[in-house]
Amino acid sequence: QVQVVESGGGLVQAGDSLRLSCTASGPSFRTYTMGWFRQASGKERNFVAGIMSPDGVVNYNDSVKGRFAISRDNDKNTLYLQMNHLKPDDTAAYFCGVRFGFTNQPMNASRYGYWGQGTQVTVSS
Repeated sequence: QVQVVESGGGLVQAGDSLRLSCTASGPSFRTYTMGWFRQASGKERNFVAGIMSPDGVVNYNDSVKGRFAISRDNDKNTLYLQMNHLKPDDTAAYFCGVRFGFTNQPMNASRYGYWGQGTQVTVSS
């Protein structure tokens, strides 16, 4: 069982920055493929960014390319999402998904077996 906990959300103004964190338990953190997803009220959960195991390849949703950056610190069992130039459309609950090893569909939420409770990001105009 993997415990996943997200943090770092908040209420900010358009143009501001936030950094989200996600900690995942277990001795195999280095082998996890991890992704950030977001879900706006009444909408489906959508892929934001992901980092693959074992090669560290990153993927981004086109809507966040150039503004968001995903990274991981294996020594701290932590995944990050640096979000810059935030827009009102970025408002959503942000979730961290975790799976063991590689997937050929990193943007598909159903490929992740472990999730945190989410952290809310609200961007005012």
